[in-house]
Amino acid sequence: MATATHSSPSKQNKKKPRQNPESQFHFNLNSCSKSKDLRGAIALYETAVSQNTRVSHHHLNTLLYLCSQAVTDPSTKDLAIEHGFRIFNHMESFCIKPNEASITAVSRLAAAKGDGDYAFELVKRMGKYGITPRLRTYDPALMSFTGSLQADKAYEVEKHMIGVGVIAEEPEIAALLKVSAETGRGERVYGYLQKLRKTVRCVTEDTANIIEDWFRCEKASEVGSLHYNVGLVKDAVSRNGGGWHGLGWLGRGKWHVRRGDVDSSGRCCSCGDQLVCADIEDTETRRFAQSVAGLAMEREVKASFSEFQDWLEKHADYEAIVDGANVGLYQQNFADGGFSVSQLDAVVRDLYNRNEKRWPLVILHSKRLRALLENPTHSKLVEEWMGNGVLYATPPGSNDDWYWIYAAVKLGCLLVTNDEMRDHIFEIVGSRFILRWKERHQVRYTFLKGNLRLQMPPPYSLVIQESGNGSWHVPIAGTSSEESVKTWLCITRPGASDALSLNEPQVDNEIQGSGHASFEKELLKSCDPATVTIHNSKNESQDISHRSITECAATTGKRKKRSPSPSPSQGHLLSN
Repeated sequence: MATATHSSPSKQNKKKPRQNPESQFHFNLNSCSKSKDLRGAIALYETAVSQNTRVSHHHLNTLLYLCSQAVTDPSTKDLAIEHGFRIFNHMESFCIKPNEASITAVSRLAAAKGDGDYAFELVKRMGKYGITPRLRTYDPALMSFTGSLQADKAYEVEKHMIGVGVIAEEPEIAALLKVSAETGRGERVYGYLQKLRKTVRCVTEDTANIIEDWFRCEKASEVGSLHYNVGLVKDAVSRNGGGWHGLGWLGRGKWHVRRGDVDSSGRCCSCGDQLVCADIEDTETRRFAQSVAGLAMEREVKASFSEFQDWLEKHADYEAIVDGANVGLYQQNFADGGFSVSQLDAVVRDLYNRNEKRWPLVILHSKRLRALLENPTHSKLVEEWMGNGVLYATPPGSNDDWYWIYAAVKLGCLLVTNDEMRDHIFEIVGSRFILRWKERHQVRYTFLKGNLRLQMPPPYSLVIQESGNGSWHVPIAGTSSEESVKTWLCITRPGASDALSLNEPQVDNEIQGSGHASFEKELLKSCDPATVTIHNSKNESQDISHRSITECAATTGKRKKRSPSPSPSQGHLLSN
């Protein structure tokens, strides 16, 4: 006889445990946060307060965040402001220490209420809580003051930001630029244009409109002077690496503001000005070189790197540095691949002909150099390089990367490598100028069927440029990544050009350049498709004087006459 089976009583009676009030409140509040249900969240909060339910810091921050987001909706703005301040008072009355998110949310509520002073006061009080403000923490006060044309208060916020190391980005600089323009503060406008130039490459359409409005207003035509020292302007452009002088408005009179294109060589199609490939300024270059040297000293044998620094001081007339290993090992990851001397020779001879018969400096590890000297096929060529002072051999156990990047930065010359230097960038980052340095100095290369192609630095930089004749060119960010199709603001006025003629008639368009005027002119030539270098490494017996590369001029801007020097590699190898 079959018997029925029954579930055990313990399983039958097992029920989901009931949540306590705190857990239920937490669950429901998170649901409201996900759905952005402000009214539901406030109802939960009211119930929790009436029932003395424990409310944590996280819960209060969630409620404050919901309120700060709801102020953008007219239907919930008043409700959000009223309850947001009540929740913040609750936090303070229970001695719950606010964090940066708390202060930011309440600052947004204060700004929405039109109380920029309280929003700023909250930021200034953060120090007593031991909280570090962020850019978003300053935005409510800053945007409140700029929006209400309280320029001096906006400048005070910016000063406080700088004091704690918070760096403004394009929206903040654009807001400060706009309030300065609308209150007629020409020198402030000039300063914020310079900050914008350092911060972004291309401006947004909104920022472009602010810039256009300024240059078209009556006040803009009144700033500047017809009397200035053109020589000082030229020196400032050179010292700053090109693309700006920073000395203030030049010229006088009405500005002409147009939107137009810049051709592939960097010439403005609207006014004819030649844009430049901007370098980092002298002080940044020195700081960059010191940073590289400092890091190298920590990782290399200090005496060896110091020896290289001393040697470089005595042989500072090189026009180009070559990362020897990077070139020699390019595309050699196949079965019979190795170190390609022919590829390195192609680069060396190309640079020699470009730079008025001046040899480049090739940095190569001593171990690899010894191997080349021991190979009968390559030894004669390598010895020729050594005799011409082409090679510097880095010592055993060293990382030759530190040597070639330091040499290129220290000498301010071209660097031939396909290495993106990401490792170095990450260690030295914080320096916004590193990408600009690479743009101006790095030469990339390819070998297609044995033919060398050097990709020289671009003829101009896609960045805001202030020329020595007083004009401005501002690239506007678009949907295309092609530089040639980007729209530029072209801003000129005859008054500046007139002053240039009156003060120093003999000064030509070199004042618009980077200070390395010959570099800019010849760089354009070297980047012209008609004179792109093609070197056939397979036909090395061909007379190089008949190659098209002899038509290319030097491309580094350094014009010091070089005296013969002993081979650095020979002396170094003997000591090892």
